[in-house]
Amino acid sequence: MSDNEVIHLPKAAYTSQAWFEREQEMLFEKNWQFAGFTEDLPEPGDFLTVQVGRINLIVIHGPDGQLRAFHNMCRHRGTQLLRTCGKAGKAITCPYHDWSYALTGELISVPQQKSEFPDLNKKTLGLHKASVETWLGMIWVHPEPAAPSLQQWLAGVQDYIGPHRVEELVEYAEGATEHEINANWKIVVENYIDGYHLAHLHSATLNMYDHKQQESGFIGPHFAFYEPLSREYAANLDKMSPLPVINHFTDEQPLGAYVPMLFPNFGLAASESSWSIFHIIPLAPDRTKVITRTRVKPASDWAYLWQSSKSYASFWHMGGKYKEGTDADDPMMSGDFMAEDIYVCEQQQKSLASPMFSVGATALHQEKAVREFQKIVLRMMDTEGK
Repeated sequence: MSDNEVIHLPKAAYTSQAWFEREQEMLFEKNWQFAGFTEDLPEPGDFLTVQVGRINLIVIHGPDGQLRAFHNMCRHRGTQLLRTCGKAGKAITCPYHDWSYALTGELISVPQQKSEFPDLNKKTLGLHKASVETWLGMIWVHPEPAAPSLQQWLAGVQDYIGPHRVEELVEYAEGATEHEINANWKIVVENYIDGYHLAHLHSATLNMYDHKQQESGFIGPHFAFYEPLSREYAANLDKMSPLPVINHFTDEQPLGAYVPMLFPNFGLAASESSWSIFHIIPLAPDRTKVITRTRVKPASDWAYLWQSSKSYASFWHMGGKYKEGTDADDPMMSGDFMAEDIYVCEQQQKSLASPMFSVGATALHQEKAVREFQKIVLRMMDTEGK
């Protein structure tokens, strides 16, 4: 049997609660995870929380301007200290018994300490520390206080994420999305790294790229992908681009789509006119949340409206297949490549329930990444105790 006929993960990897729970420990708790952007925590006391496998972490902007990460649990009885995001004030106080911690993690106040805890040494009961680092304006966390550095974890994939100067771009509020998908998180990842479907499922929605010229491969556990602009789109970029074109590229840094996937669940999508994150969050064996946030070239609202009107007209010139009168609720006729992806991921998950389900073959070149990703998952799932 040739390698392109081999699928390395069993059906249970996409359906089993036990498998899902083991992934939380072996994959998510042992890799750096995206938490947010530094601009989400601009002032001392600002915090956010993030789920990393089975562990909930706090990231907080300290009084000295430093970001710190802690396990989100009181050292008294384990109550979760903070919810979602917000401002902690001058201290972090447990809602259960009012034990309070400095923003730097030390236990500073225990109600009724003299009578109820006469022998308590507060110095031994600070918050459990976690690791936090920043990269390209993004906040990354790891549950271990002495985790390998973020740069070690990235291990060379930085050279394949695109030439975008993220600090010169601004967040595009209209580009933020949140979807709950009825499919296993790995199906969503595999769709993201599958080069074979681009020219087929997205024949009208992503036809601005030359899918035959795609370049991809793994750097450690991380996936790198690039494909250039199509000839027609490149020749008419000013008219056809859906957003104002980013103008800080050089001749040595070609335009196109740079779409890496940082293991296990974080995608970057950097194009000629935008830079986006694609955060895949597992909720259950058959349920996944995907959050996107997008940055674009600074420009006026008028410029964006004008560019959008030009690119819409150009869509028809390029042979767009979505006509007036089609069912607006049909994801395959929506003109939205994200809706197309969600549809096929959910249909694949449904088919896993059938006793007839099997994978007949996978594309030798353009689905190689799917096979490689599954190998990495399988290897990491078997590393307990090693």
